[in-house]
Amino acid sequence: QVQLVESGGGLVQAGGSLRLSCTASGRTFISSRMGWFRQAPGKEREFVGAIAWSGGSTYYADAVKGRFTISRDYAKNTVYLQMNSLKPEDTAVYYCAVDRHIRVVVTTTPDEYEYWGQGTQVTVAS
Repeated sequence: QVQLVESGGGLVQAGGSLRLSCTASGRTFISSRMGWFRQAPGKEREFVGAIAWSGGSTYYADAVKGRFTISRDYAKNTVYLQMNSLKPEDTAVYYCAVDRHIRVVVTTTPDEYEYWGQGTQVTVAS
């Protein structure tokens, strides 16, 4: 059974940093792309960024570009989301998921991802 587990969330002051982890179990995703999303109260789930397991190419939403960095560790079957210069508007539950298909162009649509984790809360205080 495939399972993704996010961790690392918490409360941080504006301008601070957090590193989220997404650990996969049940299978490896060597040919897949992993995505990070977030959802704030009353808002739709929003694409944050993604990384290809093979090659490590990354793609970021404009809102986080230059502040967030995604990386992966093969040995640990884990993807990371390093978040720097955090802003109150980054407050949300953060999720990771796997792209359903192998594709050349990154998709930012949540419905195109599967195996969602339970999420981890990130709260940025002003």
